[in-house]
Amino acid sequence: MQLSNRFVRSATREGMAADNGAVTPRLMETFNALAEGGVGLIISGSSYVHPYGQGGPGQLGVYKDELIPGLREMTASVHERGGRIVMQLTHAGYYAAENLTGHPPLVVSDFESLAKSPRREATIQDIQEVVSAFGDAAGRAKSAGFDGVQIHSAHGYFLSEFLSPKFNKRTDEYGGSISNRARIHLEIYRAIRRVVGSDYPILMKMNCRDFDENGLTLDDSVQAASLLADAGLDAIEVSGGLPTSGALAPIRTGINSVEREAYFKEEIRAFRKAVSIPLILVGGIRSFEVAEKIIDDELADYVSLCRPLIREPDLINRWKAGDHRKAECISDNLCLKPALEGMGVYCVSREREKEK
Repeated sequence: MQLSNRFVRSATREGMAADNGAVTPRLMETFNALAEGGVGLIISGSSYVHPYGQGGPGQLGVYKDELIPGLREMTASVHERGGRIVMQLTHAGYYAAENLTGHPPLVVSDFESLAKSPRREATIQDIQEVVSAFGDAAGRAKSAGFDGVQIHSAHGYFLSEFLSPKFNKRTDEYGGSISNRARIHLEIYRAIRRVVGSDYPILMKMNCRDFDENGLTLDDSVQAASLLADAGLDAIEVSGGLPTSGALAPIRTGINSVEREAYFKEEIRAFRKAVSIPLILVGGIRSFEVAEKIIDDELADYVSLCRPLIREPDLINRWKAGDHRKAECISDNLCLKPALEGMGVYCVSREREKEK
C-alpha cells in the first residue's frame, strides 16, 4: 500500500453512522475532508464485527453483507480524492452497549468486582465465533474497497482484555502466559489472512501498557507484538491505557509543550528493538517538529493523529504548505462526548469560539 506521506489519521469514534451501523452522508463527508486535507492514511473509527460487539450509538458496522454497498461508496469517494483508507475492526467486549445490543457484554473472564451490571464470560464457542466474525468482516472490508484492515486490541476492548491480566483470569489455553493471552490475536490474524489473501495489509492497534494496576506490561506487550510480527502482521500502531487508567496514564489533556507530546515515545523504543515491521506512533502529537523528529530518529515509521484532525482536517496540507504552526487542538477532550453519544464528533471548543 503506497501512501503520499507518513501521517495517519488514527481511528476516531465518529458517532455518525446510522442506527444499524450503515454509512451516512455525514460520515462520508468527514472522510472526504480528511482525504482532501492531505492525510496519507485514514483509519476508520472502530467498526463492530458482531452485533453483540457494538460499543455505542452511531458506530460504524461491518457485521453483515448488507452494509457493503454503503461502505463501497465511501471508499470510492476517498479514493477519488487521492486518499487511502483502512477499516478498524473491533469488538467492544466489556464496553459493549447492552442497551443497543440487547445482550450482556461478552468478557474474557467474569469475576467478582468486575462490573456492577451482568457480564457473560466467553466460552470456547464464543471465542471461535468472534474469530470468524473478524475474518468475515475483513472480507467485507476488502470487498468494499478498503485498502487494508486494522485489528483493534487497545483501550480495554475485547481483544485488549485478553492481553491484560487485569481482565484475563482464564485458566484454559487463552489465559496465563502471554503466548496464551495472545492466542486469539494470532487466530484472528490467520482467519483474516485466509479470507483476504497474502498481499492485503493487516495492521493492529495495541496497548504498549495498560497503565493500570495489574494491567498489561510493556514486556508482555512487546512479546505479543513479536509473535504477531513473526506470523506476518504488516504494521503495529502503538497506543496505551484503559478508560480506568486514571493517574497512572499519561496526561492527555492540556498538551501545551513539545515535552508533553508523543507520550508513548519511550515505550515504542522497546517495540523498535523487538520487531522489524512498520510501527505507527499515536498519542499527543501536536507539532510538526515533533512528528519530524519521530521519523528522523527512526522511533516510528508513521505518525498518527486523532484529536488534531477533528479540529483541522486540513492540518497536513497546512504543514505541507510550509505553515508549521502547531495544531490548533487544545486537548480539552470535549470532542469525545458528542462522539460517544452518537451525535457526531466535532471540535466543541472551535464551535464555541465561533459563537463569541
